[in-house]
Amino acid sequence: MVHAIRIHQTGGPEVMKWEEVEVGDPGPGQIRLKNAAAGLNYIDTYHRSGLYKLPLPLNLGMEGAGTVTAVGPGVTDIKVGDRVAYASQPLGSYSEERLMQADRVVVLPDGISDQQAAGMMLKGMTVEYLLRRTYKVKAGDTVLFHAAAGGVGLIFGQWAKALGATVIGTVGSDEKAKLAREHGYDHVINYKSENFVERVKEITKGEGVPVVYDGVGKDTWAGSLDCLRPLGLMVSFGNASGPVGPVDIGILAPKGSLFVTRPTLVTYTARREDLVGSANALFDVVKSGKVKIEIKQTYALKDAARAHADLESRKTTGSTLLLP
Repeated sequence: MVHAIRIHQTGGPEVMKWEEVEVGDPGPGQIRLKNAAAGLNYIDTYHRSGLYKLPLPLNLGMEGAGTVTAVGPGVTDIKVGDRVAYASQPLGSYSEERLMQADRVVVLPDGISDQQAAGMMLKGMTVEYLLRRTYKVKAGDTVLFHAAAGGVGLIFGQWAKALGATVIGTVGSDEKAKLAREHGYDHVINYKSENFVERVKEITKGEGVPVVYDGVGKDTWAGSLDCLRPLGLMVSFGNASGPVGPVDIGILAPKGSLFVTRPTLVTYTARREDLVGSANALFDVVKSGKVKIEIKQTYALKDAARAHADLESRKTTGSTLLLP
């Protein structure tokens, strides 16, 4: 029998249960795959806690990679034995085997391992749309990214540096600062001992940055706005410290006619062609060696609750995998 991590109520890591599940045969347009690994992402904690509300009971996990074991009617571009990866709804990557819509997975090229893919699809495609589509980072730009030592942050630093940007990152410890510097960040600010707004203004000689990428949320929202130059863009793409509260958009005018967006990977990869394009851009930059995917932690899939607790207590860095 196949096992998966499921929740029947929202709450802390303790609500996660290791249970037997029925998978069944793939229907029209579906594939069945055996997961080699699942990626751990902060959005998983939002689904578990109920911050992002979804019907219960719920199989957790958005990111994974594995081998196709069966294909349903109408699937022509994916075959049994293909290695595939995904970072998409429906949820369910915290499982030994699962069904997926064929148009939501991509075939892995040679040179990208299953574990690499499981640790980079959601995080790497997030970086792709942030850097290349939400705000098109170009050589000479100076950009600010919060949580620089996290899974998204380590990919972001390398990719932004490869584009020729000057990259500023914030972290919460000296150890994480060292890690960020090793992954492309030119300036690293420890927010526990430094005022990141003052340091950004110092680094940019009072001008501010054209864009702030903020996956932290509540704790960094106000300061992030103050780091922007006039007509700058605030990209609020996550809530690691809690959601941003109600906002009076009138504050954007005196701060320099600022722009704000709240993007999601689901929207940016909703069309098949956008999903494939994003994945291929990620594969290319990884295969080129410009971005290295490093798995910093692994847990047995059945120990996913411990992995969530460590993630939320900021004990993890980089990419984390759950192994069936």
